[in-house]
Amino acid sequence: MTKPVIDPPSLFVGDKGMLLADYAKHLLLPEADFKEFKGPEPFIPRVRGHHEEWIEACKTGKPTGSIFDYAGALTEANHLAKVAYRVGKKLDWDPVSLRAKNCSEADRLIHKQYRKGWTL
Repeated sequence: MTKPVIDPPSLFVGDKGMLLADYAKHLLLPEADFKEFKGPEPFIPRVRGHHEEWIEACKTGKPTGSIFDYAGALTEANHLAKVAYRVGKKLDWDPVSLRAKNCSEADRLIHKQYRKGWTL
């Protein structure tokens, strides 16, 4: 029986080729174009996956490889880029009020409207 794929690989597309990567393997494509490529020696500790790393942190108190102070800001920037793309505008982001000061139409993508009687 094969192990289920929890985190599928990501495909990064560049001008000169592609990189297919997951936690265990990195493959440069097309392979023939990169057969002579020698990658750098690893310098970041390997992790089994973000789910396993998170569980270990919860059980032991050991910090994860991507601490929230860094990962939170990175995730926020990623989501805001998607919102800006969808509304077709550059966003003037106010991190305190969690609103785009110049784009009220972004609100529907950033804040959910709750049914009457339900709040967060």
